Amino acid sequence: MAKVKFTRHLIRFFPTLQDNQQTAGKTVAEVLATLNDQYPGISSYIVNENGQLRKHVNIFVNGELIRDRDALTDAVADDEVIYFFQALSGG
Repeated sequence: MAKVKFTRHLIRFFPTLQDNQQTAGKTVAEVLATLNDQYPGISSYIVNENGQLRKHVNIFVNGELIRDRDALTDAVADDEVIYFFQALSGG
């Protein structure tokens, strides 16, 4: 299972969210679906109603920005780390 890491901003909305947790899935979309089963509603902060990555969110797999922002089909191996980042805005 891949290790999943989150920004503090996502953890703030989901206080029971475990940073550095092991999560099942062979693609980024599958990992996100597993996370949404465990933490209902978390996917709405990451993807829009069409399942596409929101503009203010980036996902990295082992330090590499994912390529498929539309369907999240980037592969995830069991020993990889997935980082979910929300961009901050404002001044």
